[in-house]
Formats: sequence, structure tokens, C-alpha cells
Amino acid sequence: MKSIKYIYSLLFFVAAGFFTSQAQEKKAEEKAVVSEEIEVVRPYKPILAEAVKLRRSPNLDDVKTYKAKLNYSVTDKKLEINSDIQKLQAQQLAEEKASILVNNYVKGAFGSLSTLLGEAYFNTGKDEGLQLGGYFKHFSQEGKLNKQNSSQQQLSIFGRSILEENTVSGRLNFERNGTYFYGLDGANPTLNPNPEKQALTFLELEGELVKNFTEDEDALSYAVKANGYLWNDRFSAKESYFSLNGYLNKRINSLNLGLAASTEFGSTKDALTSVGNNLLRLNPYIRLQVQGAKITAGINFVQEFGAFSSSKIFPAVTADFTLIPDYLQVFGEVKGDVNRNSMKGFTDENPWLNSNILIKNTVEKLSISGGIKGTGGPGFGYKARVYIKQFDDMPLFINNFNDFNKFDVIYDFGKTKLTGIEGEISVQVSDALKWTGKVNLDDWKPASETYSWFKPGLKVSSNFVYTYNKKLSFNAAIVIQDDVKAKVNVQQPVNPLQYIIPNTGIESIVTVKGFVDLGIGADYRINNKFSVFAKANNLLNSQYNRFLYYQVNGLNVFGGLTYSF
Repeated sequence: MKSIKYIYSLLFFVAAGFFTSQAQEKKAEEKAVVSEEIEVVRPYKPILAEAVKLRRSPNLDDVKTYKAKLNYSVTDKKLEINSDIQKLQAQQLAEEKASILVNNYVKGAFGSLSTLLGEAYFNTGKDEGLQLGGYFKHFSQEGKLNKQNSSQQQLSIFGRSILEENTVSGRLNFERNGTYFYGLDGANPTLNPNPEKQALTFLELEGELVKNFTEDEDALSYAVKANGYLWNDRFSAKESYFSLNGYLNKRINSLNLGLAASTEFGSTKDALTSVGNNLLRLNPYIRLQVQGAKITAGINFVQEFGAFSSSKIFPAVTADFTLIPDYLQVFGEVKGDVNRNSMKGFTDENPWLNSNILIKNTVEKLSISGGIKGTGGPGFGYKARVYIKQFDDMPLFINNFNDFNKFDVIYDFGKTKLTGIEGEISVQVSDALKWTGKVNLDDWKPASETYSWFKPGLKVSSNFVYTYNKKLSFNAAIVIQDDVKAKVNVQQPVNPLQYIIPNTGIESIVTVKGFVDLGIGADYRINNKFSVFAKANNLLNSQYNRFLYYQVNGLNVFGGLTYSF
């Protein structure tokens, strides 16, 4: 066994010596192959990473502390909580040049039929809190008939001031209407060789105080208005009038409690007549206004005093319901009143009145109306209503027996009924094109008279405006009226001043033909200050009469210049 151990040991050492000699020979061979030189510039200095420098355990003997020198200051500032979304600040724009406001203008024109037009308007400025202005107009023409002359003058001065709680306004008006009794009977053209001249003069003063609107639901609102005028003709007729009216309204949430009151004092005098015609009205009401509905219920108490004395109570109810906002509303009304008649009102409708006109009031016993209104989209609006009215002592015009070209006023004794339909429409296709129209269909049922004299059954009016460009625009208007009936007495009535019941045996009925009156006009703006205009009236040259024997002017054309400043 020992010999075997010796044999293995010997073999191990022999093998180790062999491998050692081989390694030395290889290194000797490699060393012989290397022929380059290595130049050492600097001694090798190993660099350890920072992590290697860390001690595995802390040095407990290192007790040195470091105190940093601090420099600080305390600012006294409020802490703002700005967690909300901040508002964007509008960037201030450069100031624009103030536009030049045009408040005033003067206008002048002339044309055929000796037409002469002068017009002026003045205003203080753009301050809405304080306004002061004036207006003047003169218009005259001479027709082809004998003394078919007319002239009209209007003068108005007005002012308004908006105070902290109230608005105060006032107006002074003056009007003069000059004409002739040029009426001509075609069957007897020589009956009026020298027509008399007539001149109607009117002076009015008006003032108003109104409480400004407030958002307070429990606010008290009020208004007071005073009006007075003096009127006279070229002969002996004179009239004075004064009225004072106002209202109080108290809002309580959706309810309104109010009282409207007015008083009217009037006096009409002529050579043979003198009438004091006065009224007192009281109208207490309650109004409910909620979303989509507004209902007002009250009474109208009217007291007549002076030449006539009576007390009357009428209903005063209105309702307005919105079915489709902005598109469809339904409304209705039931009311009654006493309408005060006056020479001013009569001559505004018919300036060729006779002297010594009888003045009395008309009682509107019952008036019922209802309809719809709204819009059909941008630029389109409409209104349609049906009405039924009843009148006592309805005033009517008839030709005087002695002076056929002068008119008396009679009152249809009894109950006159009126049933009618009214429609209005407004269409604005664009800023350049606008059209409006109105139609009335009336059915008159007189009380004692054969017809309601000079009351048309059909009236149509329409206006059209077209702006071609910034400089040129056109306008047109049309009026249509059907036939009316006129009454002419063939014998002298028993007592015209005490006229009550008509005598059909002495009356003659004349038909006054209907008419179509078309007018057109054009305006051309030269610059910001000057513009020219032209207008043509009665373009169809219709020889029609508004009142019996009074033919209107035929075709007339005039034009002129406007200066704005």
C-alpha cells in the first residue's frame, strides 16, 4: 500500500514540474514578441467613488457640531386664499374718438301746386338726464279749384329732466290750420263763388311728473299729469280745457293695487251756444302679474257735471296670457267709458264745421275685444283682434241745409253698434327692407239714422321702406277706403240745435266714392350734413272726396334739401 502512495506522489510532482516549465517557456516566447515602449507620464492614482468612502459604521468619537449663520426678515403680508378661479382682466383699449352727435336739422322744399315746406328740429345734446328741444313745421298748397288753399303751422317746445327719484317733463304746443270753405257741388258749380276763409288756432301746455322705476317689489309708484289748451276759429267759436289725472300703484309681490283718477273741465262758447262739459273718473283696480299671465280687474266710475249730470259705473277688465313666449299671446278686454266731445276733436277730423255746433258727450256703454299678438321670428310681428262696441249719442257729420259746404254735428239718438276686425303686421326682411300694414273691417249698425254717415267699412294703410345703400333709400305709402254714405236735407229741419230724431222724409242719401291714395318718396344722402329728398302724393291722381263736396288735391310732386348739424 505504501508503495502505491509513493508511486502517486511521484507522478503528481512530475506533472506539476512539467506544467511549470511549459508556462515559463510560453511567457518567454510572449515576452520576446513585445516590441513597443510604454512611456509613463504620471504615476497612477486610483480614484474611489463616493459610495466607497462611506464608513460601514459611524464614528462615535466625532462630536463636532456645525451652526449655520442665518439672515432673515419678516414681511407683514396678509395670506390670500386664491384657490378660486381668477377673473380675466379686460385689456384696456385705446380711447376712441368721440362720435359727432347730430341733434338738429333744417329742411326746405317746394313743388307743384305751389307746395312750400319748411321744417326744423333742435335738441340740446346726448345727455339723457336733461333734454330740451323744439320743433317747427310749415306746409302749404294751392289746389286747382277756387280757393282750394291750405296751410298748416306747428310749433313745439319740450323738455325733460330725469332726477334721482322722479322724471319731470313738459311741452308747449302751438298749431294753426288755415283753409277755405271751397266745397263745390258738381251739379251746381256756381253756388259757392267766393268761399269763406277759416283759421283754427290751438295752444296747449302740458306737464308730467313720474316716479322712476325701481326693482323693489314693494315699491309705490305714482304719476301726475296736467294738460290745458285754448282753441278758437276765425269766427266766434272758442273752447278752453283743463285736465288733471294721475295714478297710485302699490306692488305686493305679484299683486298690484292701484287707483287711477282724472278730472276734465271744458267750456265751449259760440254766438248762440255755451256749454260747460266736465268729467270726473275714478278707476280702482287690482292686477295679478305672474309668469305668462297678467290680469287687471277694476271698475270705472264716471261722473258728468256742468251742462250734463249723470253717474255711471263700467267694468274695467283686461287679461293677457302668453302661450308661447315671444311668439303667441292671447289678450282680451271688457270696458266702458264716457267720451268727452269737443270742437278741437271735431275739427281735427273735419275742419269745415259750421258755427254753433252742439256739444254733448258720447257714452261707450260696452266695449269687448280680444285677439292674438306676437312674433313669428326675427323681423316679423303681428296683431289681430275682434271688437264689439255699443255707443249712446254717437256724433256724426251732415251737410248744413243753408250752407251746403259747411257741416253740422248730429248725435245718433239711441244705441249704435259697431262690430269690427283689426289686423296689423310688420315684416323686416333685413336692415334694408321693412314693410308694415294695417286693415280695419267695420260693420256699423246705427240707432236712429239710416246710416252712420261718413263711417267707412274698410280702411287699409301700408308703409314700405327700402334702403338701397348707405346713401339712397326709398319709401312708399298707400291708403285705401271704401264708399261712405252722406246725408243731405232737402228741407230745413225743424230745429237744428235741438236735433234728436231724424226725419227720413226730408233727407237725401249721397254715396261718396272710395279711393286709393298712393305716395312714394326717395332720399339721397350727399354727406353727413346734406341730403336731398323728393316726394309724390296721390300718384294715381284720384279725384276723390273725403267729405261731400270737398275734393282733395290731385297729383303733386315736391322736393328739397335737408341740412343736419
